[in-house]
Amino acid sequence: MVVIIPAYQPDEKLYRLVLALREQTNYDIVIVNDGSDADRQPLFDSLEPYAKVMTHKVNRGKGAALKTALAYIYDQYPADEGVVTIDADGQHLPEDIIRVSEAWERSPEKLVLGSRQFTGNVPFKSRAGNAITRFVFALSTGVKVFDTQTGLRAFGVFRIPMMLEMKGDRYEYEINVLLYATRHRIPIEEVTIQTVYIENNQSSHFLPVRDAWRIYKMILMFVASSLVAMLLDYVLVLSFTAATKGMAQSLLISVVGARVLSSLANYFMNCKLVFEHRSRSSIVRYYLLVAVILGINYCLMFLITKVMPIAIGKILVELALYPLSFYIQRKYVFPPESEEACELE
Repeated sequence: MVVIIPAYQPDEKLYRLVLALREQTNYDIVIVNDGSDADRQPLFDSLEPYAKVMTHKVNRGKGAALKTALAYIYDQYPADEGVVTIDADGQHLPEDIIRVSEAWERSPEKLVLGSRQFTGNVPFKSRAGNAITRFVFALSTGVKVFDTQTGLRAFGVFRIPMMLEMKGDRYEYEINVLLYATRHRIPIEEVTIQTVYIENNQSSHFLPVRDAWRIYKMILMFVASSLVAMLLDYVLVLSFTAATKGMAQSLLISVVGARVLSSLANYFMNCKLVFEHRSRSSIVRYYLLVAVILGINYCLMFLITKVMPIAIGKILVELALYPLSFYIQRKYVFPPESEEACELE
């Protein structure tokens, strides 16, 4: 087992953690100094007898530090070796690191997460942040992961090529790995670990606004693509209605014409940007869904425009149908792909 520790501005807690791991395990340790200040160099020097220490001259972010260590390990270790990533701030206890590693050894095909339960004296921003991310992640992927932001993870060296290709150099990198795992049906196992926050988590380098945006960016792309398509559909319905005013089938022409164009835009956004789906058959499933939603949409529009203006009715109908469309697209139109299927593409 190889331990990776990305470290930015660490203190003596990192030294104590490395010594404890050396005393309790025979794991190899790779530490990446991610552009820490010069006054931290003596600490890294003191760790060289116990670990492989790599250095970034400037701070590049946690994701970049992990990739640096992963590239080294992929070159130096066999594919069936295990890798466990941990944080440098003392939040991961040696006994929990060992338990997560042993869980991976029992099921090496899995991505094993050390899952904090956030009990006890947990800073509010940490508790709230994880709750929000957990909710958005489950809503977007259909997969429930209790601790989406844990840095304690174990996986096989054979997964490193995928992880090196993953987008993100900072805190968003770890959520992107989870998104990939759910899209490609990589089994995820959570092992309960202790929730440790030292000095109210003051040593954390997570910047709430900047890094939260990086974490949620990929998840929120689905919402954004839907809103763009919805706005396009709305404008087209009103435009077609005005252009065909007085025609017997004005409403039908407007609804169908707008949906054909807006759905095409939505398909390509979801396929390429959101779900990163490669199967060409998805367009068939997508337009079967479009046909069903379109039929429901037209019936509801036909009824609702008898009692209110089309401009208001259109918004209400779209809001009512959005959850259904989202669920079906996520589960059936762009379902998770196996890694084998992706390799064959």
